[in-house]
Amino acid sequence: MATIDTGTTRLAYDEAGAGPAVVLVHAGVADRRMWDHQFAELARRHRVVRYDWRGHGDSADHEGPVRHHEDLLALMDALGIGEAALVGASFGGAYAVDAALYAPERVSALALVCPGMSGYVWPEVFVRTGQQMALSAVPRERLSAYRAGGASVDPADVAAMAEAQARFMVLGPGRSPEEMPTEAWDLSLLMLREMFARRWASPANHAEWPERPAVDRLHEVGVPTLVVKGLSEVPQVQAVADLYAKGVRGARLLELPETGHLPSVERPGELTAALSEFLNARRPPGGRAQIDARTRADASPRTPFPHGFEEVTP
Repeated sequence: MATIDTGTTRLAYDEAGAGPAVVLVHAGVADRRMWDHQFAELARRHRVVRYDWRGHGDSADHEGPVRHHEDLLALMDALGIGEAALVGASFGGAYAVDAALYAPERVSALALVCPGMSGYVWPEVFVRTGQQMALSAVPRERLSAYRAGGASVDPADVAAMAEAQARFMVLGPGRSPEEMPTEAWDLSLLMLREMFARRWASPANHAEWPERPAVDRLHEVGVPTLVVKGLSEVPQVQAVADLYAKGVRGARLLELPETGHLPSVERPGELTAALSEFLNARRPPGGRAQIDARTRADASPRTPFPHGFEEVTP
């Protein structure tokens, strides 16, 4: 692991391989470890970078709003990556798309794994079910204190929330942990425990979408795009993958049966093979010059991250 100063924060990352650049962007319910298999295998033919979002994993803490797509582009700047294929999972997929719309000259391809979408309003049933899940794990009073940040955290609450979130998001409706490989379930729980323990004890922060979110701009995505959907995950999240598949011109949809929200962990070999085929079928990038994200004009007001509750973090 290494860390790098992007000008606004320090991000933890791993890098391996040589060739066309690929950046892996993790899900909100995980950290960069979710890409273990893909990171190692894709590095055989690519320069691969995986990193932790600001406020996640081994990256620096943050208080207040943060724009993760800008951090992604700033990381590429700091590492001298002019152009890359972006592979994003869940809200990491949303951030990858936002980066592609914000700086299209920097992104050569998109692979979106069970993706979220900036500006998308989650159906009420999804928000309500997620709220019930959270309150079944941690009483409302303690949960409110944890959401405020800087709390003294009870490890039992962390374990309960991680278990509830894993069952709700990682597994999907009606599935049990026995239906996942043991190592996949264990890693999912570990990442969630560490995520909640840190989030609740750290300064309060929240993500922001761009003023012009992707929900109304899918037709502007102009690079090869692969969309991956787990057929066992929450139907409302599957619906977002379908929106990408229909809205992005020429997008290819890959559906994985008996797979939940983290195919990179649950079906690592299958996902890596699909990513390799997709990335290797493309021509190498054109070697465009590095562009400093801090010089781009985007002085518009910023829109808050539209979550009904914090614990459901695709």
